[in-house]
Amino acid sequence: MTTMAERPRATAGSDFAELGRRINAAGLLRRRPAYYVARLSLVGGALTLGWAAFFAIGASWWTLAVAAFLAVVFAQTALVAHDLAHRQVFRTNKPSARAGLIAGNLAIGMSYGYWMDKHTKHHANPNHDDLDPDVGPGVLVWSREAAAGKGFLTRYQAYFFFPLLTLLGISLKRDSIRWISQKQKPLEAALLGLHLIAYLAALVTVLSPLQAIAFLVVHQAIFGVYLGLTFAPNHKGMPHPTGDEDFLRKQVLTSRNVRGGRFVDAALGGLNYQIEHHLFPAMPTPNLRKAQPIVQRYCAEIGVSYEMTSLTDSYRQALSHLHDVGADLRKTA
Repeated sequence: MTTMAERPRATAGSDFAELGRRINAAGLLRRRPAYYVARLSLVGGALTLGWAAFFAIGASWWTLAVAAFLAVVFAQTALVAHDLAHRQVFRTNKPSARAGLIAGNLAIGMSYGYWMDKHTKHHANPNHDDLDPDVGPGVLVWSREAAAGKGFLTRYQAYFFFPLLTLLGISLKRDSIRWISQKQKPLEAALLGLHLIAYLAALVTVLSPLQAIAFLVVHQAIFGVYLGLTFAPNHKGMPHPTGDEDFLRKQVLTSRNVRGGRFVDAALGGLNYQIEHHLFPAMPTPNLRKAQPIVQRYCAEIGVSYEMTSLTDSYRQALSHLHDVGADLRKTA
């Protein structure tokens, strides 16, 4: 497990305050309503177009192309729900939650409340072995300590990473249902149930049984891989906090940015600016690109390491870390 190295902390208490002043002076925390009107319209239009094509094409194997298209649109809808949860779109909780329930529960069948609960814990303690649910032991294991006593899958988990992502969409639906049941959220349950009933009804009434199964597999598999690939580059293989870091260091040192231009910005929904996003979660997505050089320069001023790499190298680092976690298990195999 990688841990953070000790650094001088003489001015650590005021470091984030000073950075915040610079970001505010640049006007980067202001809302961007025109951007979000355009983005939500495009995503909503693409979702409508995808389902319209599904019904227009009907019982044909060409619907598998629609399944792939809808998988991408579902992932983009999830990224919109992410921005809504962070109040990047609306200033207050009520409209954010309403729109989030529509985007999450109704549109893609993932509980907005479940994801928000999980993601809030992640933001509070990124990469913390005990407090961040994204690195807690599960099917994939992210620390050697947690890998002790695990079996074949953990031993070679780097090779299983991409195949396992095909199941992520189904896993999120299962976890959503479990969370809603435990928390007793009737509105969430109703919207999620409506999505699942409508989704399955569309498949079985429009497609042949074999086509319906193929559509389900292709759609959910590509959705899971795409969604997983938007989050995998951000923290995996980065240092784990010891618990005594100040806010700025805890967020910067556990995160990495991914460069790649406008296409990567759109594909990853702005999450390639992970450092800036973790420092200023409510910052609208289009402002993250403008904040990046300000944050990078400031980190250089105060001597805080700032990680930025290519998209392919970020995956390489994540996979290398997964493989390293299983090293002790392979020695004893």
